[in-house]
Amino acid sequence: MKPFSIAIVDDDPNIRQIVEAYLQKEGYLTRSVQSAEEALHLKETEPPDLWVLDIMLPGMNGYEFCRRIRKETEAPIIMISARDEEVDKILGLELGSDDYLTKPFSPRELVARVNRALRRWEQMKQRGERHSPVEDAAAGHQLLGDLLVLDKEKRLVYSLGEEVEVTSKEFQILCLLSEHPNRAFSRDELLTLVWGEDYFGSDRVVDDLIRRIRKKLDKIPLETVWGFGYRLRSPERTAEG
Repeated sequence: MKPFSIAIVDDDPNIRQIVEAYLQKEGYLTRSVQSAEEALHLKETEPPDLWVLDIMLPGMNGYEFCRRIRKETEAPIIMISARDEEVDKILGLELGSDDYLTKPFSPRELVARVNRALRRWEQMKQRGERHSPVEDAAAGHQLLGDLLVLDKEKRLVYSLGEEVEVTSKEFQILCLLSEHPNRAFSRDELLTLVWGEDYFGSDRVVDDLIRRIRKKLDKIPLETVWGFGYRLRSPERTAEG
C-alpha cells in the first residue's frame, strides 16, 4: 500500500523540520512549504492526503486557504495555531478543518491526531463506495423535493435548482440528517458522528453550524428539538404537523 502523503504549511522552519521528522518516522511521505500561496501550487502538482496547516501565515492566512481548498477536496486538515481562543477553534472547524492543535504542541500528539484523521478519512471513503452516488442523490431529492438535493459523488448541495455553497462539516450534517428523516439527533451524537469521538471541544460548534445551514437553506424543515438537538422533517410529517 502506498504511504499517505502529508503537507506541512508553516512559516516557521523549525516547526516544519520537527513535524516532518516525526511524520517520516511514522512512515508518511511529507512535503513542507512556508506559505498558503506555495501550498496552493502544491495542491495542483502533488495533492497530499492530509494537510497540517498553520493559521498565522504571511500573505493568505490558514482560514482563507482552508476555505478555498474545501471547495475542491475533502482531504483532512489539522490546523495549528499559537492562539487558544475557542472562537478560533470554532471558526476553523466551521470552515472545514478536522482538528485543531495549539502551539506549543507535542509532536507525538500531532502524529496521533494525524493517524486518527486518516483512519476516519479512509472509513468515510469506504462507506461512500458502498453506495451508488446516483441512488444517494435521488434519495436526497425524494426527501425534500427541490428544496434539498445532495450530490454525494461531487459533494454538492442544490436548493430550488440553485447550487448552495457549504463547508465539509455542513455537508456531512446534511447527509446524516437527510439519511434519517424525522429522527432527532442529540448534540453529542452529532459531535461524535461528524467531528469524531476524539473531539473534545464545546457542543456550541453544533449550534453554530446548524445556524449557518439554516441561513443558507432557509426553506428546509430543519427543526430544533429543545433541550436535546436537531432533526430534519420529511414533507409528510411537516404537512401533518
